[in-house]
Amino acid sequence: MSKAPGLSRPPADHPVWIALSHYSIGPEDAELSFAQRLARENGWSPAEAERVIEEYRRFCFLAVTAEHPVTPSDQVDQAWHLHLTYTRDYWERFCPQVLGRALHHGPTAGGREEGHRYFTQYAETLRSYERVFGTPPADLWPDAGRRLLQDHKARRVHPRDAFIVPRRPFRIALLVAFAALFLLVLWAFLRS
Repeated sequence: MSKAPGLSRPPADHPVWIALSHYSIGPEDAELSFAQRLARENGWSPAEAERVIEEYRRFCFLAVTAEHPVTPSDQVDQAWHLHLTYTRDYWERFCPQVLGRALHHGPTAGGREEGHRYFTQYAETLRSYERVFGTPPADLWPDAGRRLLQDHKARRVHPRDAFIVPRRPFRIALLVAFAALFLLVLWAFLRS
């Protein structure tokens, strides 16, 4: 495994990586663990949530060791958002004791220039990830085009708030409904 610029040793021996590897998010006596909350709030299996948490660790490592700003994947960003809600743990334990510095989450200001900047930044994050950890899992770290041109158009919908109908079956059902309606109108017209 090659080193990323700015790293003096591979991640397995790096003090930040060691600290991240031993760090558990949130209070240990919570009824729902961080992983359980992450899974519940995103509709993921426990195994998926654990994979995302591992990628979040890797992202945090890159955030403090890469010599450029980094941008998370969507799933990693969900873990980061949830972690930020554990404010005492995040600011009083995680940042000073694990990372050794503050790690702020700054939203984009929007616009074409910002979009270009984040696209470039995310692509550089993927390159740094590959130098340090190897090829990122594509399902959790899609290419920059998908992450910033397609994924941002998604909307999070909770099943308790809306019916979720897959497009393909919905289109077929809509076509059948229109055909039935047409036949009903035609039948009524022919009967009169």
